[in-house]
This record gives sequence, structure tokens and C-alpha cells, in this order.
Amino acid sequence: MDIQSVKLRFGIIGNSEKLERAIQTSLRVAPTDISVLVRGESGTGKEVIPKIIHNYGHRKHKRYIAVNCGALPEGTIDSELFGHEKGAFTGANSARKGYFEEADGGTIFLDEVAEMPLQTQVRLLRVLETGEFIRVGSSKTLKTDVRIVAATNKDLEEEIQKEKFREDLYYRLSTVTIQLPPLRERKEDILLLFRKFAVDFSEKYNMPIISLTDESMQMMINHSWQGNIRQLKNITEQISIIEKERLITKDLLLKYVPNIDTKNLPAIINKHSGNDFSERDILYKVLFEMKNDLFHLKSLVLDIQGKNGVNMSADNAAYLQQIQSEGQTQWGGNESMAPINVPASNNNIVSISSPSEYHDSVEVEESLSLEENEKQLIKKALKKHRDKRKLAANDLGISERTLYRKIKEYDI
Repeated sequence: MDIQSVKLRFGIIGNSEKLERAIQTSLRVAPTDISVLVRGESGTGKEVIPKIIHNYGHRKHKRYIAVNCGALPEGTIDSELFGHEKGAFTGANSARKGYFEEADGGTIFLDEVAEMPLQTQVRLLRVLETGEFIRVGSSKTLKTDVRIVAATNKDLEEEIQKEKFREDLYYRLSTVTIQLPPLRERKEDILLLFRKFAVDFSEKYNMPIISLTDESMQMMINHSWQGNIRQLKNITEQISIIEKERLITKDLLLKYVPNIDTKNLPAIINKHSGNDFSERDILYKVLFEMKNDLFHLKSLVLDIQGKNGVNMSADNAAYLQQIQSEGQTQWGGNESMAPINVPASNNNIVSISSPSEYHDSVEVEESLSLEENEKQLIKKALKKHRDKRKLAANDLGISERTLYRKIKEYDI
């Protein structure tokens, strides 16, 4: 099969070796029924590969269905994929076929497959292994014959380590893996893509075609393009509509890509701003709070020792002064450092001869389980907002869908 004719048919622009290898692999696996996993960053055009596989395979006259797993709510994804019976849940007024039943004999493209809940992953694994599935609310086993092509922009090996993706499903899906290169690894294609988009938008909006100066061209080629082809297309469209000048200089280009003239250094992308925290951020917050509590406890124990008439060594006195001073700095003087009033008696005296002995003799039983601390935070947020999950999710800095999954996972 001629790769150029495939590019023309599906509107693929580019001549890079990595891109052509991905297309060639797609054509080779198309006549078979093996599962294919398409990997690549967001915006690299992963949705084109399953279309090539379907249209050049023996299932091309059957249905092709593309499903965005990340866009389906966790509570209804099983119904969407496998169908449901009448009365299976509230609002199920009639029986409905799922995508796997509708696509029998054809191809299903599962985009963002890493977003699929674990329970649904189990059902998908059964379809891959036996071709069998059960509608929601039914006990009858149905059969389907579909070709499955999946895609993801996530590191599935890392998701497996986090226990968010099943390892057995990963190996079933990735019989053949096709990797689409990011735009920064296709530098020879950047100007080709820009010209194609410029022509398309010129025709669409009935405007003269925009072009680049030599300096602008070099800046485009050297830019990292974190959003890949999608970002390049959006910027080309913006410039085509907004700018009256048709020759795009460096200064004009900087208006739309402010960092385009910076060197390609490793980028630190701040995905979370304001109150939008990731689960990892929440866990860090818990650990820092635990550290502050332990710090406060050290100060109180030594303070109790002094208030109850226990002779402190010079080291202990210096240590108490040090941690109280650090506490003032750490808490900004707002944290109460008042000692606890404990009656002076032999049973209440803590005798410590040195700071090192204090560390050896005093142990604080504090759970260091990340899951347990995360569970407690979720409980507090739900209690604070009277079980209103949307408000609790906003307070925790996670999506409502993630909160729903965590509630089920921790049986809260």
C-alpha cells in the first residue's frame, strides 16, 4: 500500500520518518484482528490511526465507533459500552444496546482508555478474551465480534504501578503498540503543517493567506509545541482571523506564543493553580501538617519538663529555645505555644538528659498511611459541606468524578 495515498485520503501532513513508520505499521496490522494500542501526547492526531486500521482491514464495510472514555461519566460508562435492560437503574425506561453490540463485526476505538474505571476494565478484559459481555441489569451472556483499537496519552506503566490500570488488560490491548511522535520530534513537518492550516483558514474565512518571515519560520521550527498539532492549528487560525498584516513577523508571532523565542529547556508545567490541587498535593499537605504537629509536641514536652521543676541540662534548655524560635518563624507567631498545665508529681515528670535521648524515648503513634490520610481528608470535606460532593471535590482540588471513585474505593 502506498503511504502517500493514505496520507492524501486521511489528510495527513508530514514526511518525518517516525510518522511514516506509524502509518506503515497501521497498514500492516489492518488485515488482522489483533488489538492495537496507540500512544502519543495530546494533540498528535492519534484518532487517525484507528481509522486507517479500520478502512484497510476486512471490517471496513461494518460499523466504526469511536468512544471517548474520559467523557463518559463513571456511573453510566458500563451502560454506554455494554447496554442495559429496562429498569436496570433510574431512568432506564427501555432496553438499550451498547457500543459493543452495535459495532458487532466492526471496529471500536477506545480513546483515553486510561480514564476507564477499574470495574469497567474487568468487563473490557472479558470481551477481549472471550468476546462475551453482559448488559447492565441482565444475567444473559451476549457475544460480540469487534476489533478493538485503544489510545492514550498517559504512561500506562506508571498507571499500573498506581493500581489505576490493570496489568492484564494492558498486555491484551498492546499486542501491537503504535507510537505517534510529538511535533517537536517532527521539525521538518512544522512549516508544512502551518502552510496547510494557513491555506485552509484562508479559504474558510475568505482572507488572503498568511506567511512567515525567515526569522518567524526559524522560531516556529525551534519551538517545543507542548500542545502539538492542535496548538499549531489553533494559533494559525487566530493569526489568520485577527491580524490584518499577512506577513507574520517575530513581534506578531510573540503576541500569540509569548515563549516562542525561548530555548527548549525542560518545561515545568503548572497543571494546578489556585485551589486546584492534585491528589499528590493533598498528601503532601497532610505530611507537612503531621510534621508541624510533631514539632509542636516536641516543644510542649520540653516545656512541661521545665514547668514541673525538672532540671534541664544546658543542651535541653538550648534545644527548647531553638525549637520555640523555629516555631515562631514557621507558624508566623500565630500558633499557640502555651504549655499544658500538668500537676507536678513523679508520675507526670518526663526526665530527659539530652535532645538525642528525647528522640529515642518519645514516640508518637501517627499513621503514615497515605491512603488513610487521604480517606480522612475526604471524610472531613464531606462533613464540612454536608455530603455535597461537588463542593467537597472543589475544596479538595479534585474532580467530582475522582471524588466519587475515591468514595467507592474507600467505602466511605
